[in-house]
Amino acid sequence: MRKIIKGKMYDTSTAEMLGEWDNGYYGYDINRCSETLYRKKTGEFFLYGKGGARSRYASYSGGDVSGGEQIVILTYAEAQAWAEKHLDADKYESIFGAIEDDDTDTVFSVRLPASTIEQVKRDANKAGMTIGEYVNMKLNS
Repeated sequence: MRKIIKGKMYDTSTAEMLGEWDNGYYGYDINRCSETLYRKKTGEFFLYGKGGARSRYASYSGGDVSGGEQIVILTYAEAQAWAEKHLDADKYESIFGAIEDDDTDTVFSVRLPASTIEQVKRDANKAGMTIGEYVNMKLNS
C-alpha cells in the first residue's frame, strides 16, 4: 500500500518490514485485524493495518460498513510501545537495541537552540535510537 500523509510517502513495498501481529481471527471474519510495523529509510515508523467490519480498520461508505486498510504514522516511542506489546524480546531488541537493567541513568537538563534539538531528534530517529542513546553514542565514538 502506498499513501501520502502530510506531504510524505509511506510505501509498504519499499519500507523495511519489522514485525507482524494479528488477533487470531481468520478468513473473512468481521473481527479480523492484523498490523505490520514498518520503518522507512529515513527512520520513520508506521503501521499498515487491515481488518474486518468490526475492527479498528473498518471503512464506512454510504451508511455501509466493510473491512478496510490504513497506514498509521508512529513516533519512535509509539513504535517501541507497539513492539513491546506485540513482538517477542529478541525481535524487539533487534529493532531498538539491547535492553539492560541498569539503574545508573540520570536525567540531565540542558538549554539548547530549538534547531539543534530538532536536528538531534531527526538524527536519533534516523539511527533508530532514543535521543539518550544517540547522544551517548556520539559522545563515546
